[in-house]
Amino acid sequence: MSDLKNVKRVLVSVYDKTGLLSIAKTLNSLGAELLSTGGTAKHLEQNDIPVTRVSDVTGFPEILRGRVKTLHPRIHGGILAKRTDSEQMRELKSHDIVPVDMVIVNLYPFETVVSDPDVSMQTALENIDIGGPTMVRAAAKNNPDVAVVTDPDQYEAVIQELETNQGTTLQLRRKLALAAFQRTAQYDQAISAFLAKQQGAVQRFGENITIQLSKVQNLRYGENPHQAAAFYADASIEPAGVVAAKQLHGKELSYNNIMDLNAAINMALEFEQPAVSIIKHSNPCGAAVHKDLATAYDNALKTDNVSAFGGIVAVNRSVEADLAERISQIFTEVVVAPNFSRDALNILTQKKNIRLLKWPVDKPVNVGYDIKAVDGGLLLQDHDRLVEDSAEYKVVTRREPTQDEWAAMQFGWTLCKWVKSNAVIYVNAHQTLGIGAGQMSRVDASRLAVRKAGDAGLDLTGSVVVSDAFFPFRDGVDAAAKAGARAVIEPGGSIRDNEVIEAANEHDMTMVFTGHRHFRH
Repeated sequence: MSDLKNVKRVLVSVYDKTGLLSIAKTLNSLGAELLSTGGTAKHLEQNDIPVTRVSDVTGFPEILRGRVKTLHPRIHGGILAKRTDSEQMRELKSHDIVPVDMVIVNLYPFETVVSDPDVSMQTALENIDIGGPTMVRAAAKNNPDVAVVTDPDQYEAVIQELETNQGTTLQLRRKLALAAFQRTAQYDQAISAFLAKQQGAVQRFGENITIQLSKVQNLRYGENPHQAAAFYADASIEPAGVVAAKQLHGKELSYNNIMDLNAAINMALEFEQPAVSIIKHSNPCGAAVHKDLATAYDNALKTDNVSAFGGIVAVNRSVEADLAERISQIFTEVVVAPNFSRDALNILTQKKNIRLLKWPVDKPVNVGYDIKAVDGGLLLQDHDRLVEDSAEYKVVTRREPTQDEWAAMQFGWTLCKWVKSNAVIYVNAHQTLGIGAGQMSRVDASRLAVRKAGDAGLDLTGSVVVSDAFFPFRDGVDAAAKAGARAVIEPGGSIRDNEVIEAANEHDMTMVFTGHRHFRH
């Protein structure tokens, strides 16, 4: 095998010593010389593995309390020399430098250290690795000749190759080099992000943005079975949203499950009252609030019990036995909640296909960027975190809302933010009655919501109609009045607002403008 390289000399310098002895013993059994520094050398010596101190090779002691150990021509010359370049090899020989065939290095845990909100600048700086990334980059650059191992998770594959081939193949060295450069890029991004934050220099939408991702899991497939997919977390922020959830039961989550869970968790957290949302295709089939969570579920289910089949149930309180019994009556893909009682778990886990997720309500949501992909690029925006103060709402009709209408408006407007545009929903003070989501025209959205309410047998008399953006024409208000609505809440801002307001007055409806829209594409 022409690309096979023997491993005669290995430089080992690791912070995380997990699994190190296994690969060190394999190398030792193959006759490789191990060079090492500081704590790594001591660890190997204590376990009876022969090791040569780097200071013995360089002829220079470690200085500055270990800040300078491996930054020396006798080390980096041995890593960087091209084995096929006869002049470079003669140069090594003239300086009595022995080539290094493998570098095993992992870095100071900078990311872990700075995740502590109280970390000092001095502590952060001391945990910026200099020699480690330098050796990693040098070895990765020279991957035609040198293998670079940067993660204990790689040890098993390297050991297997060493035992099988008595050396390393070019295919493995290239794979390891890619992982090495990805690691140093991630490391540098974490450092620059920390320093920028400390100096108040973080630009939300700068000319260049680095988004640091780490894999959470592979997915069976994407939106459709012919699409490959994986789930990644934003490694630059504290685990948030779906990433922070812990699965308690059921098979692995799918791509579509995760998309729905994102909407479900955000929706449930909008309400201070006990709340239930039933989600399908990132839209609520129904939602309700009630002091009794089981009753809230019953009311949410009434909006559209057909679409709820195979949906996701999100709640903002612990799931108890009575709610679990109700959920178990229909096929449900996922239940996400802050907690589950033991009795609830006993009931729900009887369903082998249901997925149960515990989501810590004290964890953040809507952090980082709201990111959407387009071919060739990404769209970045702030999350829609806006929570309007109802005291700033503007009543634009002659009739003022009743107390019940105000409560329904607040409930509906809070929920409307999570319904795909164009969105029109009909609500009372504690539940959805009809939801028209994702329609091309606002009139169609309103008609759909009315039809859905009729299919569910829910009476719209006295209801509130909610629109995520302004009604561009009066026909939307006329249709709402015909359906039985007595109040409207919408952003306002149409050039025909006066016509829309007049329509509401003609029907003796009350109308409130919020001043902000909530499109969700």
